[in-house]
Amino acid sequence: MFVSLEGIDGSGKSTQAKLLAEALGPETLLIREPGGTEAAERIRALLADPGFELDPLAELLLFLAARADLTARAIRPALDAGRDVVSDRFADSSVAYQGAARGLGVGETISLTDAATEGLWPDLTVLLRVDPEVGLGRAEGDDRFESEGLELQRAVAQAYEEIAKIASDRVVVVDGDGTVEEVHERVMEAVRARAAA
Repeated sequence: MFVSLEGIDGSGKSTQAKLLAEALGPETLLIREPGGTEAAERIRALLADPGFELDPLAELLLFLAARADLTARAIRPALDAGRDVVSDRFADSSVAYQGAARGLGVGETISLTDAATEGLWPDLTVLLRVDPEVGLGRAEGDDRFESEGLELQRAVAQAYEEIAKIASDRVVVVDGDGTVEEVHERVMEAVRARAAA
């Protein structure tokens, strides 16, 4: 099973992805996006650098380059070998951040993402819902996206809500408030329900 965790900055994705991967067992591949390969990690460093200003399309294309490499070199080989894959962000992030919040167009971003992943989307996407003000207060970095502040996070949160409606066949919204353990149990419930379907 390929599971991605999505949400605004500070929603708890990284923590919950790690806990989910541990719960699914030692054969599970845990990755982060962008990242997961040497090339993708280098692209991540550029994208996160608050010292750079990027045109929205250039930003999207960098994310897609990292995702294409990660998909080809890590995700598909793991899935082909019968392993579970847990990703801290994946394609829905581009749809929310660049397609909707940056105004590049949701449909256009989905089409480009489809090309980059050769049509691979997660079997299950767990969307951790938290208030944007809470998320930004929790965010532990000073990357380019977090430094853009509350307005961006609100736009992204709204975009995620739309994605959850459009892609309700694979996106499950989970309440991201509460203790780490409480949220983890909600994530596990969503994963167990999908596995049993």
